[in-house]
Amino acid sequence: MTSPMHKVCVAALLAMSMPAVAMDAPLPGDSVYQLDAHVTDQEARFHAWRSLRGKPTIVSMFYGNCHLMCPMIIASGKALQYRLDPAQREGLAFAMISIDPARDTPDALRDVARMHRLDTTHWRLLRPEAADVRSLAAALGIRYRAQPDGTFNHTSVLILLDRDGRIVARSQVTGLQPDPQFIATVREHLSGTPAVASRSTPPSKDSP
Repeated sequence: MTSPMHKVCVAALLAMSMPAVAMDAPLPGDSVYQLDAHVTDQEARFHAWRSLRGKPTIVSMFYGNCHLMCPMIIASGKALQYRLDPAQREGLAFAMISIDPARDTPDALRDVARMHRLDTTHWRLLRPEAADVRSLAAALGIRYRAQPDGTFNHTSVLILLDRDGRIVARSQVTGLQPDPQFIATVREHLSGTPAVASRSTPPSKDSP
């Protein structure tokens, strides 16, 4: 029987044999990292949006005061992470982007990370510049609208980006467990098997 550690070692050797991404190479024309935006993470570190380049990443948009759909998005992402083998987990990053930068300060984002027990070596909670929120949402195909009571209507979705920021697949979040086909697509992508992008999803309403 092949041990988990053996699988990790084999995957690491395969990764070392793959050509490294040249971070200064031109981005593909359909990369979401073409957008000139900036974000601050839960540790108050300021980043260019395109600095996420280099590793396949699951992205979504949320807000910290959300009490229904956003926790479900995070739970679905964690469930996806746990369904991967150790080597695949090491090769995948997660980025949750706030649609409410006025309230989602680094302190607030750290609280969210603690509340959901996120592995912050793989998960980043990001607060965009206010002027960049709409552009990031458009690049990711996410719709949102602020409501008078301080909540937001927003698309609830997990999106797989390749290492250069191209959208590989997206899956609507409807429960605590991710769609099995989306899990399969993530696994295929991480193993180097080509995957086909799936269709976009409609917005959903968060209940305060």
